[in-house]
Amino acid sequence: MKLLALQRTMARAVMQPLTRSEQMQEKAPGGGKMRAYASRFIKPNDRLTSFERLEIYNRQYWFRLFSALAEDFPGLRSVLGEKQFDAMCKAYIVDCPSTSFTLRNLGSKMESWLRAHPKWAGKKQTLALDIARLEWADIESFDNESKPALRTEDLATADAATLSLELQPYVRLLDFAYPVDDLLLAMRKEDDTDFASNAFAEKRKKKHIRATAKLNPQPIFLVVHRIDNSVYFRRIQPEEFAVLKALSKGKKLGDVLDATQALGDVVPGELDMDPTGPRAHLVVGAEEALQLADDVVEPAGLLAALGGEGVAVHRIAHPDHRMALVADGPQQRG
Repeated sequence: MKLLALQRTMARAVMQPLTRSEQMQEKAPGGGKMRAYASRFIKPNDRLTSFERLEIYNRQYWFRLFSALAEDFPGLRSVLGEKQFDAMCKAYIVDCPSTSFTLRNLGSKMESWLRAHPKWAGKKQTLALDIARLEWADIESFDNESKPALRTEDLATADAATLSLELQPYVRLLDFAYPVDDLLLAMRKEDDTDFASNAFAEKRKKKHIRATAKLNPQPIFLVVHRIDNSVYFRRIQPEEFAVLKALSKGKKLGDVLDATQALGDVVPGELDMDPTGPRAHLVVGAEEALQLADDVVEPAGLLAALGGEGVAVHRIAHPDHRMALVADGPQQRG
């Protein structure tokens, strides 16, 4: 058997779902007996049969996938409950098997899959979807690239009517029905606390979940972003969310400002510049990648309204930093 054929034969067996008792199936991929299938490419030894040796890899593969999802979605696991979450993970992996070289991407379809399979969350469907979206945004914000930023002098010569803006790839805009940011942060605080009893810690988590689930849905708008390898959650106002959402869809800054001003003068109609104070609103040119220094100016009333990091999720960042944002201005370089 050639190497490629051997690898594919092994992969088909290893990736086959376990039984309910978490053992390797007796039936081989494509039919036939797994024991005969295993003996084609694995030798027995004085302690284990070919089937038993293959079973070790089959079980460990699935246990690692379960572990990865539990690490990436601890909030969802707490919302659904451990047993329900474990069963859900098995069904999810069967439908959405890993196709990437990294486990980082394993949960990328979790929200859409949960939406298509509401039986797993039941009455907690909305809460489950909210927490799953937030936890995946946390992963993307931590991992996604950071583009170089537009310089202050480029913004100073920009024309607001034609300037196009975009968010940094690591910035996520989210709207939720429940305050899942508070829920997730509270749960992580419990994990960081040195409780004498794991049962006590789990009891406190369940209490947080029950309290959140009983709340009347109240929309919140959240920016998930990264500063110095730390992820932050920051709530913003609906008007700010609408502006950033419009910019992220490629709307021209002038059009966005005019539309927002018409709604109630939330931001000024012109791109005014305020040169005072340290800021770290990151802006990036789509064609000209430029670095923005810590002491930069910002469009008054638009980005200034979003100053402040928010709540740190991982490590604490420098106190002078502000929420990271992005701008696309290919015509701005002078």
